[in-house]
Amino acid sequence: MSASRLRTVTAVLAASVAVSLALAGCQSKRDDTSTSTKKDKLVFGVAGDAKVMDPALASDGESFRVARQMFEGLVKPEEGGTKIVPSLAESWTPDAAGTTWTFKLKTGVKFHDGTDFNAEAVCTNFNRWYNWSGLMQNQDISSYWQDVFGGFAKNESAELPPSLFKSCTAKDAATVDIALTRVTSKFPAALALPAFSMQSPKALKDFEADKVGGTADNITYPAYAQEHPVGTGPYKFVKWDHTNKAVELVANDSYSGDKAKIKTLIFKTISDLTARKQALRSGEIQGYDLVAPADMKPLKDEGFNVLPRPAFNILYLAINQSGNPALKDVRVRQAIAYAVNRQAIVDSKFPTGSSVALEFQPPGLDGYNDAVTKYDYNVDKAKQLLADAKATNLKLDFYYPTEVTRPYMPAPKDIFELITADLAKVGITVTPHALKWSPDYLNAVQTGKKHDLHLLGWTGDYADAYNFIGTMFDRQKGEWGFNNPELFAQFKEADSEPDQAKRVEKYKALNAKVMEFLPGVPIAHGPPAIVFGKDVTGVKPSPLTDEKFATAYYTS
Repeated sequence: MSASRLRTVTAVLAASVAVSLALAGCQSKRDDTSTSTKKDKLVFGVAGDAKVMDPALASDGESFRVARQMFEGLVKPEEGGTKIVPSLAESWTPDAAGTTWTFKLKTGVKFHDGTDFNAEAVCTNFNRWYNWSGLMQNQDISSYWQDVFGGFAKNESAELPPSLFKSCTAKDAATVDIALTRVTSKFPAALALPAFSMQSPKALKDFEADKVGGTADNITYPAYAQEHPVGTGPYKFVKWDHTNKAVELVANDSYSGDKAKIKTLIFKTISDLTARKQALRSGEIQGYDLVAPADMKPLKDEGFNVLPRPAFNILYLAINQSGNPALKDVRVRQAIAYAVNRQAIVDSKFPTGSSVALEFQPPGLDGYNDAVTKYDYNVDKAKQLLADAKATNLKLDFYYPTEVTRPYMPAPKDIFELITADLAKVGITVTPHALKWSPDYLNAVQTGKKHDLHLLGWTGDYADAYNFIGTMFDRQKGEWGFNNPELFAQFKEADSEPDQAKRVEKYKALNAKVMEFLPGVPIAHGPPAIVFGKDVTGVKPSPLTDEKFATAYYTS
């Protein structure tokens, strides 16, 4: 995510007062983190605001970052890797048909509100998602449910597919059966996604978690999603200070696993890269994400703990075929691909270890195909294709986000400017549209129809090609604006293939097909870095950006 969409945290009174003043930007309190309270608190700088505290309604990485500290799912990625390992489920086995999965659950686990986690709670969560109606079926709200499970018990749109979910049965307190309508490559790995975290049935009911208001274009989230998220994780929610852009969590003393070493954890939004770096150096914060490529070596030389992650992501230039009619012509899309000097973008804006992307999934992941159609930088070829398509002097609306950097997109405005200059060389003029990341930008490029080109990307949620290419292209989506039933059917066939080796071959064929159809231009895979203070350690960088802060501690 996550997307996406990667998707964002009341300690004792004295600590709260200190934190509030610091977060208000009060210069006289900036040194509070170096006082005797320092070892009990970690402030981590993030690039953007969380969208919502209910992970089932989130698709963005900042919401998921917070959720990963408060919630747990039935399974999880191994620490620092992508392999799926037990979490709230100790084991899981499919039946002979591969459509019903039996999960054996941990016992003695409680939600933050003191209620029991058990098989009934699992079914309450699955049935909640499956029975969503009205606005809850909006792609912007239930994005991950739709990406993984398709439709709902009663689909309210003809565009929604039949649901992959069939039923949930609590066989006893520690055993639950989850039945699917067909075999899928996504299950159970997708259950590691924060969106499928287990939440307290009591809290969901008490705080009316599904009472979403507003309209599809202006959604208002219920109290649960703003003020009362309740999971089973090592940290508990305290408050979300919208004014000071900070989410505060406190260690869960009743946690069933290894307890958090630092009592108070705060995620503070500092959208400017330089400001995040200065805040770390001044001690205002003790770590931040998305280190600028040029800052990695200097910070490391100063003794800060710079932790690069493996490049498990993709930045792409999306082309929306539902807007300007010229973009339905594949020759025009090919011209755009040939016009963009991707190597120059990687060389100037991405960290060491980055690479030009040939397709929409990273190399090293099963299903990668290095024999796909390639679009090396070629201005003359781009001009010829535009002439052949009678699309010279093409004018396009090009969207890019502001006040944010993402793991796959270190400098959105700079990258936008480079691509704009490249397009100008082949005669394409763009009208720039700079929008705040959330919700303006995401809404405009994922559900609107006015965008012709936009920058976006994806960080893998789990190690399967479908999580990349399937999530993007297995059905009609507002971001891309095309309807290709043949391609969609090919994706469904691959997802339903139970044999892993055969499925990988189908993924390779799909990558070739996608790069011929060319819905967008894959730009780069880059290893994003995270940094902590000189005396902070214990956090293992994750290719999935799935860092767990409960293991963080001070060395002095």
